[in-house]
Amino acid sequence: MTLQAEARTHAHQRGSAGYRRITLALFAAGLTTFVSMYSAQAVLPTFSEYFGVSPATSALAVSVTTGFLALAIVPASVLSERYGRRRVMAISAAASSAIGLLLPLSPSIEVLLACRAAQGIALAGVPAVAMAYLAEEIHSDSLGAAAGRYIAGTTIGGLVGRLIPAAVLDLTSWRWAMECAAIAATAFALIFVRELPESRYFTSRRVGIRSTVANLAAHLRNPALLSLFTLGFVLMGGFVTVYNYLGYRLMAAPFHLSQAVIGSVFLLYLAGTVSSAAAGRSADRFGRSQVLTVSVVVASVGLLATLANSIAWILIGVALFTAGFFGAHSVASGWVSRIATVHRAEASSLYLFGYYFGSAIAGAVGGIAFHAAGWNGLTIFVGVLLVAALLLAFGLRRLVRTRRPESGAPSLT
Repeated sequence: MTLQAEARTHAHQRGSAGYRRITLALFAAGLTTFVSMYSAQAVLPTFSEYFGVSPATSALAVSVTTGFLALAIVPASVLSERYGRRRVMAISAAASSAIGLLLPLSPSIEVLLACRAAQGIALAGVPAVAMAYLAEEIHSDSLGAAAGRYIAGTTIGGLVGRLIPAAVLDLTSWRWAMECAAIAATAFALIFVRELPESRYFTSRRVGIRSTVANLAAHLRNPALLSLFTLGFVLMGGFVTVYNYLGYRLMAAPFHLSQAVIGSVFLLYLAGTVSSAAAGRSADRFGRSQVLTVSVVVASVGLLATLANSIAWILIGVALFTAGFFGAHSVASGWVSRIATVHRAEASSLYLFGYYFGSAIAGAVGGIAFHAAGWNGLTIFVGVLLVAALLLAFGLRRLVRTRRPESGAPSLT
């Protein structure tokens, strides 16, 4: 019996002890990764005040992390093929936690940004490898539920990473706020490393640069996949831009909210937890292109609602914007593996590259728009990104209709 056949027969199934252990570990992995990645977002206004820098410069504390993570995604995936999934993820979690614990000692904004860049590189190993590990170790009948637990960990990690420093800021300095977030991330990393079993169905193989580049290039020549990679860029770029500068708006007139209250706004992130699952179910029923289009429209309506000088309307707008974003991301990320029938790991890596690179680039450029024209300028900038997302969604609908799926394969739409 081949290793692949054995995996299909004996891989961990839902309800087994191995399944529970793996999903607990990957849930913790999602928590530690996203707490580390987005803990700085809640304290961006404080960075501006403490270091005397503009909002755009302060926002680089998020952008450099996601940007360098994007650059390291593909190399981390390649390393996992040679040295093993578990080893790469464990080293990634340990290294990012260590950097996070030391980061609050940064004496200047330049040192802080350099540490955040290094943390982005260290973090890349978990998102680059997690899905491949699950696909190898979990039975195909239980893979969807296992992947859902990992995604839930990333969503809640993003929320916790924002809530902890926001709450601590009202009591003490930004240094302790970041340190508390780092301690939480380290605790989750320890659970992850302790619980994650060794791979049973992974076979190490040498991966050449030439073959990897050829596989990546083949995906980039596919118009439908290229549209999805670009969609990840514009969607995440707009999402991170709104959350990067929302705190600045709510701290200023006429709202003058405290850091703790602003931090509670991040609870709206849970709208994405609900919408991502609902979008996945709806896509199976109504079609991916339809659900993707509706999700982008919902995000656009939410963005427009945030223009009102009313806390209630802003909260409604942010909730709709968040739900629309996660619904669209859920559909787009899953669509990649539907269209890429070969070398799916490379295709997923390219989507994640676009996703996190969008966070880095658009998150930084959005600061220029905010500095120049306030929230109105930021809304125009993000609105342009959402219009681009709509055009890509319409284009994808036409592209997939011209593609014929392989015999017996599910519909691409």
